[in-house]
Amino acid sequence: MTSELDIFVGNTTLIDEDVYRLWLDGYSVNDAVALRVRSGILEQTGATTGVLQSDTMDHYRTFHMLERLLHAPPKLLHQLIFQIPPSRQALLIERYYTFDEAFVREVLGKKLSKGTKKDLDDISTKTGITLKSCRRQFDNFKRVFKVVEEMRGSLVDNIQQHFLLSDRLARDYAAIVFFANNRFETGKKKLQYLSFGDFAFCAELMIQNWTLGAVDSQMDDMDVDLDKEFLQDLKELKVLVADKDLLDLHKSLVCTALRGKLGVFSEMETNFKNLSRGLVNVAAKLTHNKDVRDLFVDLVEKFVEPCRSDHWPLSDVRLFLNQYSASVHSLDGFRHQALWDRYMGTLRGCLLRLYHD
Repeated sequence: MTSELDIFVGNTTLIDEDVYRLWLDGYSVNDAVALRVRSGILEQTGATTGVLQSDTMDHYRTFHMLERLLHAPPKLLHQLIFQIPPSRQALLIERYYTFDEAFVREVLGKKLSKGTKKDLDDISTKTGITLKSCRRQFDNFKRVFKVVEEMRGSLVDNIQQHFLLSDRLARDYAAIVFFANNRFETGKKKLQYLSFGDFAFCAELMIQNWTLGAVDSQMDDMDVDLDKEFLQDLKELKVLVADKDLLDLHKSLVCTALRGKLGVFSEMETNFKNLSRGLVNVAAKLTHNKDVRDLFVDLVEKFVEPCRSDHWPLSDVRLFLNQYSASVHSLDGFRHQALWDRYMGTLRGCLLRLYHD
């Protein structure tokens, strides 16, 4: 009995995207084979289970060898062992650093340390993401953080330069690094309705306006650390609620501008002083690390929940915040307009994102 065997020899490393995804998702070879069989690949190709097992193992070996290069993506571009087209290299890198929304919500704002890593078993059980995939994602967050935390310059640019990620993914990692560095609380029950995208949106606003880099592009860690001098200066805003005349005039200006335009006008008029105290007191407390960490908890408690309980539609929240911010410029006795704009410009954007009516 004679057998015919077709052999093809080439030097281009073949990457099966479906198998790569299974490997990234943390499946063992046997589990990956079972999932591939279930997908109908044997019927599509006429292959045997044995061939499929060998093919899967071969891909897994390749991915394991590539992994050390994926830890420092520029090395993948410059190595000569694996002949991989540039488009395939980009795909390998992007997918290796892609993360699951459910996973990042569990670790966002936590210290990227061994202590948090010990919790990955529980996170895996809670989210249904394999422990191996959780470890890869956590190690990616930690690796990026360690590389860029001490660098000068734009956080997003530094991440793109050293990890070759797409603009969107680099911005997401910038948010993760920013939250890890400032330890913002995101895990409280009242914050569970917020997505990673909500927090990332706010992180981008804060990086652009509240960090050292917002005022001096030559500062070290410019996009990672909040501007401490700015946070100290925010105490000056307390005059807006401590001075009764200023508070009354601010309320009068806002109410005059919004009368007939706001569906919840009476509720706004009644609660104006409480809402204003809440927003200004959040600013005044940001000199303390704990209050910085609790920023999102405070914003939800002091503004989002009171407006929600009075059934404010998002359109009314937007009108109110716009007028509330702008009216301060008509207060003759107030001398911190630039500071107010820097604070409220960011806070307004965050509150609108946090408010889900």
